[in-house]
Amino acid sequence: MAVAKKSGPSVNTGKKTSVLGPDSSVPQNRPPIVAVVGHIDHGKTTLLDKIRESRIGAKESGGITQRIGASQVSIRNKEGETKKITFIDTPGHAAFTKMRARGVEVTDLAILVVAADSGVQEQTKESFDHIKAAKVPFLVALNKIDLPAADPERVKGQLAEIGIIPESYGGDVVVVPVSAKTGEGIEELLEMTVLIADLQELKFRPDQNLSGVVIEAALDRRKGPLATVLVKEGVLKTGDLIFAEDIPAKVKIMTDWLGQRQESALPGDPVEILGFEAVPAVGAFVSSSALKEEPKTEKAAVEEKETILKLIVKADVSGSLEAVLGGLPEGVEVIHSGVGEIGDSDIFLAQTTGAEIFGFNVGISTATKRIAEQNGIKPFRAEIIYEIFEEVDRRLKEKTDPLSGKEVLGKAEVVAEFTAGKKRVAGCSVLEGEMQKGKKVLLFRGDKVIGETVLASMRHLKEEIDRAGKDLQFGVVFSPPVDFSPKDVIIAYKHGRADAEG
Repeated sequence: MAVAKKSGPSVNTGKKTSVLGPDSSVPQNRPPIVAVVGHIDHGKTTLLDKIRESRIGAKESGGITQRIGASQVSIRNKEGETKKITFIDTPGHAAFTKMRARGVEVTDLAILVVAADSGVQEQTKESFDHIKAAKVPFLVALNKIDLPAADPERVKGQLAEIGIIPESYGGDVVVVPVSAKTGEGIEELLEMTVLIADLQELKFRPDQNLSGVVIEAALDRRKGPLATVLVKEGVLKTGDLIFAEDIPAKVKIMTDWLGQRQESALPGDPVEILGFEAVPAVGAFVSSSALKEEPKTEKAAVEEKETILKLIVKADVSGSLEAVLGGLPEGVEVIHSGVGEIGDSDIFLAQTTGAEIFGFNVGISTATKRIAEQNGIKPFRAEIIYEIFEEVDRRLKEKTDPLSGKEVLGKAEVVAEFTAGKKRVAGCSVLEGEMQKGKKVLLFRGDKVIGETVLASMRHLKEEIDRAGKDLQFGVVFSPPVDFSPKDVIIAYKHGRADAEG
């Protein structure tokens, strides 16, 4: 599909003002909403940064921060018309599958970014599956063509193998070679994006009821809850009362992706809103009325499953929180989750419920850390999402297999109980290995662990001993005390590796 070349776009970067036609029932054009998807490290965000850099004036370029997960640029097509494009940057990490799927579902068009050097990868295939499921048109940005290892023809062959047939191979998929580093191919990519979008004849009527979707949300320490809303239908205005499902908001301040205040937002516009009473969930449906709550049969079914590990989960933003929660395995019950740093209330909740605290990309104040230490709570924090999942798996395994990661030193059975002064003494017989004074032990009753303690002191007859071998009988005092009974089994161990630290 040939596209006429042009010398360069003319861009209006001033404050955006919505101009509604005299008849609000007349359909008007709206910008296409374009999701940028693909494998991690294939250059999605770098490509968007290059596009945004080329679309703005020098005055704004130094201060641009894409805070809201979406951006809007303008391009002048070959007919001289100015066209806007709204881009949504979707994470490429495998753990963010849900977010990436939702990014495609709310869009009109997708750009699948594939690196010209490394080619088709796992998330490339996954992103293509989401595109097919959403039934949206798409084109391929073949990125990193500036690299010495780039091999566009090889990658086109890989694309064809997974069902993406480029035009040069006799198919109907537009593949545009680009370099996010040098800017090569950016103009053609934007032209083709507008051309494909124009074929859809995207329209809206200002008199339609408001609808939109939350594409990002976070808790700002100074401002409070903030949410980025992508308007799908109707017109959103400052002062409106809206709902992100059941969370209300009086729209106090509305800003575009450059941080400029807006009085109104039209379909296709992404805006950050100040005024929500709480942080809404990513993907929450936005309208002018509260969403009625549906029966939560699925949730009830999950709650009926056996809980092995209780968690309190905190994350930096709603999207990250959703990704963490979505990646947790069965057997985990989330007692509480939220956006923001780990606070005193999380520590107290963990203490009363027995839950463990996990934080993703969040901090913890010195004062809260001190309270945690005083209460024996050790929050686990990570900046890489897979570290969260690995640690959860490790702790689940410890719950289901208490000896996981431990080297067994010896086993003994409790055969009697007696007292020495005010202390309870367990009379034991060594079954195998060796029991050593000062070693940690797990106390089993059947196949369940009922306590973890230390062999504080050991005696054989009247003599203090430091160790006892197979078949030797001895008395032991545990510290801290545990509620043992005859036939309980004691397993002494040492860690096979260092304990994980939070």
